[in-house]
Amino acid sequence: MSLLRVLQDAGKRGRLPVERGEIYRKIEETLALGGTAVMMQGGLHPDLTIEWFERLFRGIKQRYPIHLHSLSPPEVAHIAKRSGISVAETLRRLRAAGLDSLPGGGAEVLVDRVRAAISPRKISAEEWLAVMREAHRQGMRGTATMMFGSIDTPAERVEHLRRVRELQDETGGFTAFIPWTFQARNTALQEGHRPATGVDYLRLLAVSRLYLDNVPNVQASWVTQGLRVGQVALAFGANDMGSTMIEENVVRATGVAHRADVGQMVSLIRAAGFKPVQRDSLYSVVRRF
Repeated sequence: MSLLRVLQDAGKRGRLPVERGEIYRKIEETLALGGTAVMMQGGLHPDLTIEWFERLFRGIKQRYPIHLHSLSPPEVAHIAKRSGISVAETLRRLRAAGLDSLPGGGAEVLVDRVRAAISPRKISAEEWLAVMREAHRQGMRGTATMMFGSIDTPAERVEHLRRVRELQDETGGFTAFIPWTFQARNTALQEGHRPATGVDYLRLLAVSRLYLDNVPNVQASWVTQGLRVGQVALAFGANDMGSTMIEENVVRATGVAHRADVGQMVSLIRAAGFKPVQRDSLYSVVRRF
């Protein structure tokens, strides 16, 4: 069960204290393994308002020294709408409750033609950018992501990069860019879909490293591409192998499952000719190997 699913089920069953206990146990597991952050993101719950998230985040921060990298722009916009307040007020209150930074989920490709086809109920490209702009204005950092290879064209992928680059020029708030390929299995788009290849992925990664010269880090998505392609990505512009992760359920739902522990990650980075360093969500050094 993912942390997101915990949140969804908790609201439906009204067992919030019990479910918070489950979240706390996952955080304790993370800390015991040397982790420094927890990410909670996913769907749009029809009932939970900002007060629920404020209680959750405050409870976590009162108990644990952990970075909360949570709630993608579509979730923030949904919470604001559900709570009857502005996005700016939503972010202000969430930050006061303990939210540290925003993951870049829900960006897909920042072109509304693509979004209307693959995620018609999510916010528009401009709204996604607006949430991130406001978060950066309030002092929160975040990541920019890109899920390509569904129905998008090469020109639309470049448009996505352009919009990320322009917002970064404006705010400087993105810590990293994280591209990955659309996984069609078990989705409504799987029939007749031509998946992006490893070559497609490495080409996009290399182009993004050249084009996004104002974004300091590019993360390899070994979770979707596999550990070996993730290792090769270090020679194509990536400087971050991402997290080992205790639990991942979004990509796994498509039938793609890759796992790695710290030892494997360190060995792969060294074998690629680089020095492995553990960093936190803001890229400060935690441990050198």
